[in-house]
Amino acid sequence: MIDRAFIGVVSEPRHVEVEKGQLKFFAKATGETNAIYFDEEAAKRAGHRTLPAPLTFMFCLASATPAKRGAVFGDMGVDQARVLHGEQSFTHHAPIYAGDVITLVTETIDIYSKKEGALDFIVQDTKATNQEGVLCGEMRFTVVVRNQVS
Repeated sequence: MIDRAFIGVVSEPRHVEVEKGQLKFFAKATGETNAIYFDEEAAKRAGHRTLPAPLTFMFCLASATPAKRGAVFGDMGVDQARVLHGEQSFTHHAPIYAGDVITLVTETIDIYSKKEGALDFIVQDTKATNQEGVLCGEMRFTVVVRNQVS
């Protein structure tokens, strides 16, 4: 079982620069066809200052800069081989663009068990703020941990 003492733990701020190549690769990998994700001129014609990030790109930023404090695979001691992706949601407030430096802060919101302890659920919220202090987005991520129960 995951220690419920991690509920309320807030990570250290992590900073990551958004790179054009990453954005293009992610857009292609997710089947995006809109030119604003590949062509700066098309993005500018559509009212963007440069290439925007696809809406779910925030997950990649969080994966690229894992937290040290309150980390599922660090502090909490979860074995990656026992993990399932449970659920994920995004709330968007402002675009993320190539060249932005995004600061991520993650808080563990809840930890609970189901199926008589066979499954632990870890719910974490991550906020993404740009270099100007603007909240760009929020992501809720639920990790499911399969436990061995006797």
